[in-house]
Amino acid sequence: VLFPVSNLCGKCRPGDADLLQPSLNFLYWSLHQTTPCSQQRAVAVLLSNVSLLELLQKVLECTWLQSPPSQPAYLSPEDALLCSGWLLVASLLSYQHRYNTEVHQTISLDLREVLNAVIFRKKKPILLLVSIMQFLRAALQQNFSSSLLVIVGQNTTQGDMQPQSSSLQDTALHPFAMGQVFSLVVSLQNLLVHKDLLLSQAVVACLETLVEYLYVKNQDVALHVASQPWHRFLLFTLLSGGQKSFLQPEVLRLMTLFLRYQSTNIISQKEISQILQEAAEANLAELPEATSRALHLFLCQV
Repeated sequence: VLFPVSNLCGKCRPGDADLLQPSLNFLYWSLHQTTPCSQQRAVAVLLSNVSLLELLQKVLECTWLQSPPSQPAYLSPEDALLCSGWLLVASLLSYQHRYNTEVHQTISLDLREVLNAVIFRKKKPILLLVSIMQFLRAALQQNFSSSLLVIVGQNTTQGDMQPQSSSLQDTALHPFAMGQVFSLVVSLQNLLVHKDLLLSQAVVACLETLVEYLYVKNQDVALHVASQPWHRFLLFTLLSGGQKSFLQPEVLRLMTLFLRYQSTNIISQKEISQILQEAAEANLAELPEATSRALHLFLCQV
């Protein structure tokens, strides 16, 4: 069934949302809900379909071409299609790398547009933001070097106007520019304040992968990003309100991130002791799976 559905998608236009959205969902779940052997074959089928990959690029580009909705919480058919497109491409990126599958058509995207879709959200629904961050995380994990993806880099026409040190950092962080890194980090912090569970999980995962990527590229930049004083204010914000427990998955994962990169100005011995105390008093068997997993990673990092 995968073969005719992928061919059908390739014959559609991005405006055919009613047909494309369930079709892309079928392709997405065909990749995830199958055995490893069948998964490798499914990836090969999809990556050999040139018309499908061309369509996916057109779908993704609609993210910054269409006007923002008047009701940001409402997921329109067009937004639902965009979610399916970003999630499918993110999965193809990951699995293409895992199986080293041959690619017959690349997807070219402008990194500035992808980042702006997150940084300047323009009332985008939460699910769409989560889908874009899933893609961004997959691209970061592949070091933007996947044979499936071509990232358009920076505009170098203004390079002579930048300080030399900034230019050297931008070169080290390619295809990122230093300013883009900090804009993205601030945007991710702001999204965490919304305290939406699905959004928080995606944001923290994206932030973790971003700092790992930066650490490989330039350790000084990564440590500088991880030790921003604003992170401490963010933690206090997340701990305010009804649930003040440190045993929240996003809080634990952030604490683990700061520990990993030795951000002692963000997390102190006092916070570590509070988490250990709460963990000692909690009924571990009753903790949600996400909390248990986050706590395990935190303790291992300690």
